[in-house]
Amino acid sequence: MPATEGRIMIVPIIVLAVVFLLIAVRQVGSLRLGIWQIMLGGALTVLLTGQIPVQQALRAINADVMLFLFSMFVIGVALEESGYMSHLSYRIFRRAKTLDQLILVILFFMGVASAVLMNDTLAIIGTPVVLLLAKNHRMNPKILLITLAFAITIGSVTSPIGNPQNLLIATEGRIINPFPTYLKFLLIPTIINLFMAFLMIKFFYRNHFSSNRLIHSCEEVKDHQLAFLSKISLILLLALISAKILTTVLSFRLDIRLVYIAMISALPILLLSKKRISIVRKVDWRTLVFFAAMFVLMESVWDVGYFQSAINSLDISILSVKMILLISVSLSQLISNVPLVALYLPMLSSFGASTEALMALAAGSTIAGNLFILGAASNVIIIQNAEKKAGQTITFLEFAKIGIPLTIINILVYWLFFLAF
Repeated sequence: MPATEGRIMIVPIIVLAVVFLLIAVRQVGSLRLGIWQIMLGGALTVLLTGQIPVQQALRAINADVMLFLFSMFVIGVALEESGYMSHLSYRIFRRAKTLDQLILVILFFMGVASAVLMNDTLAIIGTPVVLLLAKNHRMNPKILLITLAFAITIGSVTSPIGNPQNLLIATEGRIINPFPTYLKFLLIPTIINLFMAFLMIKFFYRNHFSSNRLIHSCEEVKDHQLAFLSKISLILLLALISAKILTTVLSFRLDIRLVYIAMISALPILLLSKKRISIVRKVDWRTLVFFAAMFVLMESVWDVGYFQSAINSLDISILSVKMILLISVSLSQLISNVPLVALYLPMLSSFGASTEALMALAAGSTIAGNLFILGAASNVIIIQNAEKKAGQTITFLEFAKIGIPLTIINILVYWLFFLAF
């Protein structure tokens, strides 16, 4: 290879390194950068320097993932704007009479909800819910905020639509029966890890726990028409997921794609709501830009072949569950879990990764969000919303002192469970 060509081929790697560094520091001088801006800058750089043709860049953007995310964000915005999520949360949380019970209900309710509505969606609509609970019960909001963060990270592991990286694994990894597969490998260890999260929170915040009884106040729906449509969307979402699972169990030849499930579920809101334009405007477009840019940048990096060669030169088993868990947890702290999966998944696929290996990637890349704040976008969303809505925050060290031991326990639980297969 000529020297000039070698220098050109290394450009995507340099761009990727700069993107990773900027995502870690998030600031250049006095300029505060958003993760989506950093990723967009990286994608534009490889495009403008000719590292990837425009047509190839457009093909690299996964339309299924983009449409799925858009549809789920529409449902999330409608749930929050109508007040239906807060009202539904009251009906769930009113059964919690002590802080112990409230923490457990948040962990399991938000955990299950994130498996259906996606963790980033729950981060958006769940933050004001837990802040209101903290205010009404005069408790430290940090306890509930960090509980929410752990709940939606751990809970989202069990579903192909629980988080963006799981969706990538299910679609790009071509898992034929995604819902039963995720549940088979990940449900039991996830339930155990939710209990582990409760024990860790109670230990680190033990001075805040008491036997005082909690008295809940009812939250009224703000927009009944939009709440009704949101309820229809939720029913459609659950019904279509159930139908997909049922067709798999009964061996029907009916492929209900994940993107179709999300799009159909969002239709009542988009077609019938008078606030459809306002809802679309409030969709998290920055996250969608982030994903589109990420697909472009990772495609250019993959084409270089640098990481494939590096893996081949190392004496490690890339298909080892233990190695996948360690790599995905570690690197997610530097580049976040979605870019990690976008880069790592093609490597595993090229080596003929088993379903077990793909599930290990799903578990490791997701649970990485419990280690540090930057390990998952949902953590950042929760903290940014808490700062904006109530002036509350969780520092890097406050998160890490619980997150580090919890993540170690989480990984051990998943690893031991994988050994059983």
